[in-house]
Amino acid sequence: MQIFNDYNNHADFLTIYVREAHPTDEWQMKSNVKEDVCYAQPKNLADRLTIANDFTKRFKYPVPFGVDDMNNAANDAYAAWPERLYIIDESGKIAYRGGLGPFNYYPKEVRAWLAARYGEVKHPESKPDTSKPDASKPNTPPQTKTDAAKSS
Repeated sequence: MQIFNDYNNHADFLTIYVREAHPTDEWQMKSNVKEDVCYAQPKNLADRLTIANDFTKRFKYPVPFGVDDMNNAANDAYAAWPERLYIIDESGKIAYRGGLGPFNYYPKEVRAWLAARYGEVKHPESKPDTSKPDASKPNTPPQTKTDAAKSS
């Protein structure tokens, strides 16, 4: 969640778990099985809370996390299912309404809005390792301090 790490000092972030997008008892996807995120559609708030807690712990999710009530008030108010991004400004008005995910879900647009408002956060590009192995010692692992001490 790089965008959260970059802008959480400027903006409040909140994820709201609305309802299960691909539950085992409705529309299970192979990707859910592969990623081991297989849940039945919650029948009550306790079930929804259990899934939300499992998700945040298992994936070490750093963003504050809310859970929609069983009447789906947040989902109905924001047309959030299955996923959607919003920016609510200081006056409580919607400043950005993203498209419905996953096909119209563009976190880059949120980043651009935040960058325009608070300044762009740049990260140093990782440089490829250009060091060459010592040709005089092919297939020799690098020495550690322990290895160096042993070879003396």
